[in-house]
Amino acid sequence: MLHFLRSLLRHLPLAVAAAALLSPSLRAATSPLETFFRRHLDERFALHPLEATQLGDHRFDDKLDDLSPAALARSLAHLKAALTKLPQTIDRAKLSPDERINFDLFTHELTAAIWLHENTRPYATNPRIYTDYIGDSVFLLLSQSRLPKETNLAHALARMRQIPAIISAAKQNLTNPPRVVLETAIRQNQGSIGFYERDLFELVGTTPQLAALKAEAARVVPVLKDYQQWLEKNLLPRATGEWRLGAQKFAQKLDYTLNAGLSADDVLRAAESEFTRVHQELYVISRQLWSRYFPTAALPVADEAGRRTTIARVISAVSKEHGKPEELVTDARATVDRIKTFIREKDILRLPEPDRCQVIEMPEFQRGNSLAYMNGAPPLDPDAPSFYAISPPAKDWDPKRTQSLLEEYNRHMLQILTIHEAYPGHYVQLEYSSRAPSYLRRVLQSGVMIEGWAVYTEQMMLDQGYGGGDLALRLNQLKFYLRAVCNAMLDHKLHAQTMADADAIRLMVDGAFQSEEEARAKLIRAKQTSTQLSTYFVGRMAHVRLREEMQRTLGEKFSLGRYHEAVLSHGSIPMKYLAELVRANPGAATSK
Repeated sequence: MLHFLRSLLRHLPLAVAAAALLSPSLRAATSPLETFFRRHLDERFALHPLEATQLGDHRFDDKLDDLSPAALARSLAHLKAALTKLPQTIDRAKLSPDERINFDLFTHELTAAIWLHENTRPYATNPRIYTDYIGDSVFLLLSQSRLPKETNLAHALARMRQIPAIISAAKQNLTNPPRVVLETAIRQNQGSIGFYERDLFELVGTTPQLAALKAEAARVVPVLKDYQQWLEKNLLPRATGEWRLGAQKFAQKLDYTLNAGLSADDVLRAAESEFTRVHQELYVISRQLWSRYFPTAALPVADEAGRRTTIARVISAVSKEHGKPEELVTDARATVDRIKTFIREKDILRLPEPDRCQVIEMPEFQRGNSLAYMNGAPPLDPDAPSFYAISPPAKDWDPKRTQSLLEEYNRHMLQILTIHEAYPGHYVQLEYSSRAPSYLRRVLQSGVMIEGWAVYTEQMMLDQGYGGGDLALRLNQLKFYLRAVCNAMLDHKLHAQTMADADAIRLMVDGAFQSEEEARAKLIRAKQTSTQLSTYFVGRMAHVRLREEMQRTLGEKFSLGRYHEAVLSHGSIPMKYLAELVRANPGAATSK
């Protein structure tokens, strides 16, 4: 999962770049609309300094947000004022077609943010928000900021001094969050304690500021431990909030998330149809692999039960081809070079140079909902490093749980994961996005386009020959895609209907062939991230439709590599606008 999208739970992903880090093209004169946008963001980041850091503006790195009720009310009022002023200041009818898209993007993002604040009350119901302020606020300075180390450490110290105020606000704001959300926040806060007790100093290394850092950390840790007690003893007993959105809110939130003109029912119907189709493909592949893994056993009867047995047994056998738990991150790194070599040899697209993607072990305070994420370079500081983070099995897991994780992410699945998260998935797409000509488009990003691209690349790479026709690799690609389809079904049935936990687990384990460990983790995530899980399937289908349309239009002139670059050149915009822009310049998708 793209780590950047976690910010959508809290507020809009808006940013303005620090002048010292901007390239000349980013400092160039802008249109009245983009001038309005930048002015709005300057005001926004005075209210939300962490948001600025997350997206590459380092002017506010020594500050943290005021999260008091009065400050949050001012933040909401600021969004509403911008939504009112935008059409009063900018006449949409006088804009070019390209700028009308930007106007509509900005209007949609403001409207969605206001709705989320008023209808989901994130600061009162989502304790995971405060983890970002406690951990990410410092970690990002020390891992991703390109300012001098001494400056970053000074900013980190300043932010550490403000952590008690964040915790005080959390205690004031949080009322009755859903228990499932709070339990994740409790685990993440334990990770934050570990970060300030030891991981922080490993990250920093040798520095004259080490003594000051240790002294400040010694003041932060007791505050975090007290917060841990409050979360467990005070808040947990009254964590009775409802995690389900309900049909009406889910439909509205999904409409804002997708921005695609699809209803919630449309998405569910399409996902259920695709679920059946992918099952058929899985059976075809499993039947071909059967004799490799079961050379003396007869292929099961080809009725519904027999087909499912064939798929499940072959997937189970293939899943046993995995590495050791302590080598999971190393194994993920090993997939990178051969994937990049294939991309270059087959001209899938031109890879970003230099390569700034680092494969790291996921910090403990960021774990809880997924095995991996891509934390791309901030859109407005594209030369900063990007992190493809992997979460290894926890040290306190029993052998059965560890084995389940390793089988789910076997050596075949790790390759699909790297394609999705890094090459040519999230890392490559975000590198292109951060260099889009429009400032506004570099900042406002569509999760549907982003996640859809990553899922699209999984099948595309194998279709173009990656893996040399290895059926075990194809089996895992199909299983991974089936997970995306299942995600959309779960999203709807959990939040708009009343699907029980047992039924959700059954759908994932029996229907999508996931391990029980993976299924239980996904259930927790699904309860906490309503509508996000639908973006993978909806985005992938939109990418497939657009490519098929362009291939039919261009015929033999169609170039896959140039088409991919054309798609990525417009930023991470909603697919309905992307399709419009790609259609308007079909020559960009040809070999010329």
